[in-house]
Amino acid sequence: MSSHKLNRVSAAGLLISLGIIYGDIGTSPLYVFKAIIDGRAINEVLVLGGISCVFWTLTLQTTLKYVIVTLQADNKGEGGIFSLFSLVRRKAKWLVVPAMIGGCALLADGIITPPITVTSAIEGLRLVPSLQHVPVVPVVLIIITLLFFIQQFGTNIVGKSFGPIMFLWFSMLGVLGVMQLITNPMVLKALNPYWAYKILFENPHGFIILGAVFLCTTGAEALYSDLGHCGKHNIRVSWTFVKTMLVLNYLGQGAWLLKEHMGTVVGENPFYGMMPDAFRLFGIALATAAAIVASQALISGSFTLISEAVRMNLWPKVRINYPTESKGQLYVPSVNWLLWAGCCFVVYHFGESSKMEAAYGLSITIAMLMTTVLMCVFLLTRKVALPIVIVFVGMYIVVEGAFLLGNLSKFMHGGYFTVILGSLIFSVMWTWFKARKIKNRYVKFVEIEDYFEILEDLSKDSTVSKYSSQLVYLTSANFDSEIESKIIYSILQKQPKRADVYWLVHVDVLDEPYKKEYRVVEMVPGVLYRVDFRLGFRESQRINILFRKVVEEMVKNKEVSITSQYQSLRKHNLVGDFRFVVLEKILSDPRALSFIERMTMYYYFVLKKLSLSEEKGFGLDLSSVAVEKVPLVLTTTDNVEIKRVDFEGGNGVDALYNPKAAKHSEV
Repeated sequence: MSSHKLNRVSAAGLLISLGIIYGDIGTSPLYVFKAIIDGRAINEVLVLGGISCVFWTLTLQTTLKYVIVTLQADNKGEGGIFSLFSLVRRKAKWLVVPAMIGGCALLADGIITPPITVTSAIEGLRLVPSLQHVPVVPVVLIIITLLFFIQQFGTNIVGKSFGPIMFLWFSMLGVLGVMQLITNPMVLKALNPYWAYKILFENPHGFIILGAVFLCTTGAEALYSDLGHCGKHNIRVSWTFVKTMLVLNYLGQGAWLLKEHMGTVVGENPFYGMMPDAFRLFGIALATAAAIVASQALISGSFTLISEAVRMNLWPKVRINYPTESKGQLYVPSVNWLLWAGCCFVVYHFGESSKMEAAYGLSITIAMLMTTVLMCVFLLTRKVALPIVIVFVGMYIVVEGAFLLGNLSKFMHGGYFTVILGSLIFSVMWTWFKARKIKNRYVKFVEIEDYFEILEDLSKDSTVSKYSSQLVYLTSANFDSEIESKIIYSILQKQPKRADVYWLVHVDVLDEPYKKEYRVVEMVPGVLYRVDFRLGFRESQRINILFRKVVEEMVKNKEVSITSQYQSLRKHNLVGDFRFVVLEKILSDPRALSFIERMTMYYYFVLKKLSLSEEKGFGLDLSSVAVEKVPLVLTTTDNVEIKRVDFEGGNGVDALYNPKAAKHSEV
């Protein structure tokens, strides 16, 4: 769908929005009220206060912050925390930290969302007499395993049903809510913020309840991340319908609790409890389908997040497949099965959705706080008045800080899992980012112009065996006038590499998502060329294919000849061979680094062994790639002192080579 079409409100766009964006936030009625009333006797303040907190959280957090304000931060139509980071990262180097923390929190959410939504849905079977003995955990594990298994084939076919499923789901939420609301309309007074104040500040368990309330808005970050799939106008219009249905359902659950269970502790899930008995089995089936849609959205979002992190050098290079022709649909095998293992562990470890609720929420609270920080910088760059920015940031620091405290109260009951998981992911991102900074510090650049004549002479020197007809190096030099000294060393001194044509290829990742451009600089006519690729951060870096396309266009325009220079092959007009040389940096002298940097580099090299190699990461043809190891830090003799002397009696040098002479020596 083009960006022009995305900016228009249409029935198709609205349906796609329902299917892609609202799975996570749309399934929150399955567990939010159950978490609010957990083990507490039902009373008016608890129910009305809980509904009031939910309504104003959806209004302030989801509607105002995300739907109205944050959707303005679109990067050429794309959203998400890394898209937002790419819009502001040139303003301050430290902004990479909140971006990484937010990305880690969202990945942690991708591991917790499928278990809690699917488990909450399947637990409804306990209310069906004929199915109450069905084991929940095995069924959930089977559903989650099948969901992750089908990712490798693409989700085009099932994806087309997501919109209708979620439309039916939200309609059911609204109808069930209205049915209960009619019997007890007094619950509408819960929309008054007075009740939210009463439960938070007059109840000793107010902050604990706030942690449960926060679960109602956990899908707000996903809403922003999927901006590119639906467009902000479709999101805003569809949100009006979604929010109305959600609020009606929460009101209905509250009406049912006050009417049927006043003064008692409720053990069952009010979402299923308010359903008519004859309808419950269908409701459970639809809830399971909605939970699968929510899980799919989080899985796809995790794939996109990792692919962006790889392009921004915040994650090790991993294999990324494109199972269908649909733009934006991708599959990351390593991440898919790591997510699957994490989801299975969560299901097995916690067992019940009520125990998973403590681990949920905390990660998304952290992600939202990081988005607030980045949005502050974004608003300032858009010349928004400083007082407005201060009010916006101050309000959400307070609101999200309160939610964070509410979720931290559940740390020992499951929140620890999110912290450990997020910390592990962050350690990978930070190490990969920091190691690149360390490596770049030791990259030495030289003026390439000083080597023009030498390269031209080497290309024509028949006394040197030809290494390749066309020799290609990947360079990190941002300027045409420079080149890494290690590349010059590789060509001229580490087995002189004679070639007909030398190519330097540079890849520049842009701050915008989708762009593919290139330029060619002829440095030495017919001998040395530089190709610069400018790729969006969501574009695939298939350098082998892109470079081949560039060369084909240059040959077509008669800018370069790639015909083999060997007489026997030239006579038949055959194309010469191409060879890529990749320089792999190794840590040969760790003593040159500080202790922290050494530990960082050791961790980095472990991650590098587990990730794709540079040649595979750039999509190079492995049959035509040579990998050369070069030291990250060159060991010099500047600080080495040794004294030269003449040995007496011949014992010195002779003893080194003559065992008999060393008879009375301590060599």
